[in-house]
Amino acid sequence: MGTSEDQLMEAMLRAIDQHFKETAAYTGYDAMPARIRAAVTATPRHLFVPADLRSQAYGDYPLPIGNGQTISQPFIVALMTTLLQPEPGDKVLEIGTGCGYQAAVLAQLVDSVYTVEIVEPLARAAKKQLASMALHNVYC
Repeated sequence: MGTSEDQLMEAMLRAIDQHFKETAAYTGYDAMPARIRAAVTATPRHLFVPADLRSQAYGDYPLPIGNGQTISQPFIVALMTTLLQPEPGDKVLEIGTGCGYQAAVLAQLVDSVYTVEIVEPLARAAKKQLASMALHNVYC
């Protein structure tokens, strides 16, 4: 990532950290675990949003990805991943690949990710993006 994306990523991580603190009483987590933080940090979210929305890719809110679907809010991705408690040897089945962002985050944390998307244009785009990132443990 370039300097601009790095700064935007840092702002996104600060927003996620704030949400973890605000929701700790409900979730049981007052901070994003280090492994998950590393996976989120290593996943360039701007690659998973449409080109015309890339300037907003690191905002802590969902964005449309086409076909009536959205990429989830970064905090929600971090929280879902935290609640899953993924371990290195795990195999994960994801229903609803969308743009592939959640699968890309999970791929860094588990043995393999099997992801299914019924919206064909999204499935094709996600498969292409994930392949371009050499995430060989994601199966679409």
